Amino acid sequence: MELGGVRFSIASHAAWAPGLDTAAAWAAWAEQPYVIAGEREAAVAAMPAMLRRRAGFTGRMALETAYRCLDGRVGVPTVFCSRHGECIRSVELLADLADGQPLSPASFSLSVHNAAAGLFSIARQDQASHAALAAGHAGVEHAVIEACGLLADGASEVLLVIYDGVLPALFHEFQDCQEQPFAWAWLVQAVTTESSDVIALSWGNRDEDDANAMQQESSKESNTAGSGSEDAEGARQPAGLELLAFYLRRQAELLRTVDKQRWRWQRLRGQHA
Repeated sequence: MELGGVRFSIASHAAWAPGLDTAAAWAAWAEQPYVIAGEREAAVAAMPAMLRRRAGFTGRMALETAYRCLDGRVGVPTVFCSRHGECIRSVELLADLADGQPLSPASFSLSVHNAAAGLFSIARQDQASHAALAAGHAGVEHAVIEACGLLADGASEVLLVIYDGVLPALFHEFQDCQEQPFAWAWLVQAVTTESSDVIALSWGNRDEDDANAMQQESSKESNTAGSGSEDAEGARQPAGLELLAFYLRRQAELLRTVDKQRWRWQRLRGQHA
């Protein structure tokens, strides 16, 4: 049963990951996804060095795509979304606490979930609102709903930043997908008659019959539109990379089921109402 939906247009986008720094490289990855790995940090050259040095590996990826996507715009509300955030920094703090070591106030302040969003706001002296979300495998969907809510409240455009990194070794046995370092950003706007890149997201409850139908449709879509949500080794991609591949491949539709919720992503052609 469908419960709701939103539509939006994408005015610009950017993506960054170790070894994937150009549009051509991302296009090739989208056609044949593989496990992204590497420790090269994003340059974030647009940010003042004093603040850039405070950002962690994961946060720097998010900041790089945010700067690229906004391209100098100011006064734009932002929605940052990461499933794990600065998890590595948090584990280091907990290890110091367990060892009886004093905690670094700077490290603690940068371990919170809105650290990247806060640094971005401070660096640009921009007082536009910002939010930081974490919603598991459905994080991207909830971040899009948040961004569309801001558009409905009157914002002319909203910056959406999706990012994550690898988990600390302590959590490897608990991970439920192939965690990888990546970040991407969309500058989203309300749909108008002039919009050319329109995305629709709808959602509803899942029942058993519906789940079976959705599974068959998802399998059919994967066979016709690319390599689906798994990489070359068969491991499940993080939701953020699954959605990025959908966007870069210009798929007509992507169906995702998370727990008891179903999500339908569609690229609309000539349907702006």
